[in-house]
Amino acid sequence: MSDKVVQALYNDDDVLMNAVKKVKAEKHHIEEVYCPFPVHGLDKAMGLEGTRIAITSFMYGCVGLTVAILMMNYIMIEDWPQDIGGKPSFSYIENMPAFVPIMFELTVFFAAHLMVITFYMRSKLWPFKKAENPDVRTTDDHFLMEVSTHGNEAEVVALLQSTGAVEVNIVDSDH
Repeated sequence: MSDKVVQALYNDDDVLMNAVKKVKAEKHHIEEVYCPFPVHGLDKAMGLEGTRIAITSFMYGCVGLTVAILMMNYIMIEDWPQDIGGKPSFSYIENMPAFVPIMFELTVFFAAHLMVITFYMRSKLWPFKKAENPDVRTTDDHFLMEVSTHGNEAEVVALLQSTGAVEVNIVDSDH
């Protein structure tokens, strides 16, 4: 037997925010909220954890810096040392000021690209993936909140209607 969820549609983000706060105060579990644009403070109102993507970005930047240092040391000092502009390449430390822009660029490159890949993998987004939004109006001008019922559909429907929802539906959960 699949659980049911109640889907409530709203046409104003302020009404949605108040509804989320009211539903959380009543101790109901909000499965998901679908919005056509980011709503400031919605994640906090829903009680979602903070993201750790900044930590991964820092680690990816450290990997990029390490790759840059090792690559430049091997290419410019060990494998093919060159006398560029009268500056011989006897050691990496002597030539490090010339390598700083490359170190910076590879740090940013690795952090940015690997962070985007991590975001897509974590969000389970990939090319040609079927959209998961339950109502096409959530891509234009409506907001949809899914609340799990656990057998108390009438109570949840009444609560969501009292919060100013323009439409309330009960559907089978896909989660």
